[in-house]
Parts: sequence; structure tokens; C-alpha cells
Amino acid sequence: MDQTVMGHLGGEAIIDIDWTAAVQLGLFLLLFLVCNALLFQPYLRLRARRREGIQGAREEATRMTAEADARLADYESKLATARTRAGEEQRKVRAEAAAYERETTDAARKAAMKALDEANAKVQKDTEAARAQLLPQAQVLAKTMASRILGREVA
Repeated sequence: MDQTVMGHLGGEAIIDIDWTAAVQLGLFLLLFLVCNALLFQPYLRLRARRREGIQGAREEATRMTAEADARLADYESKLATARTRAGEEQRKVRAEAAAYERETTDAARKAAMKALDEANAKVQKDTEAARAQLLPQAQVLAKTMASRILGREVA
């Protein structure tokens, strides 16, 4: 057998292996190296950079989400504290207002009672003074009226 691969069907050459196979192999390797340098490696580097960029963006998004969650928790904590303080302040102001209202109402009630007592005392005093002044005149007036009604002098 020379450089021929013989078939099982009668001794004919199915594939002829000669120097063109070596040339084809050489061209294939040359084309592979050129395509690898100019096409495949740049494409793989681009994919790697994209993957790193996407991964970096995901990590940044995760970090930013964690930071936002921490800020939100801090804000909610401060808001709860402020609401608690506001509620306490509101209760304190209401208690002070109720105390002031009681004091003012008590003071007004005392002043009103004092004024009413003074007015009652003045009315009673004026009534006694008028009674003391009118009582002597009442007998004279009664005699005068009885004399007019009866038409004669009453003793």
C-alpha cells in the first residue's frame, strides 16, 4: 500500500492522502491562529468585560439597596421616635391646658360666688335700709288711704 487508503470494494482509492492534506492542515492552523487573534480572543475579552460590568452593576445595586434599606430603617426609627415625642408633648400640653382650664374655671367660679355674695349682701342691706325708711311712712300712708276709702278720718 502506498499512500492510498484502499476501500474494501475492489481495491479502489477512496481518499488520496498526499501533500495537499498537509497544506490544508497548515492553512487551517494559520486561519485558526488569525481568527483566534483577530476575532475569537477580542470577542471573549468583550464578553468577560460585559460579565464583569454586569456583575459589578449587580454588586453596586445590592450595595445601594442595602444602603437604602439602612437609611429607610433609620428614617423609620427617627420617625417613630419623633411620633412618640410628639404624642408625649401633646399629652403634656393637654394636661397643662386642662389644669389651666380648671384653675381658670375655679378662679372664675370663686369670683362669681364672691360677686354674687356681695350683690346679695348689698340687696339685703338696701332692702333693710328701704324697709327702715319706708316703715314709718307706711303707717301714715295707710291712714291716708283708709281715710280716702272710707271717706272719713281714721284714728
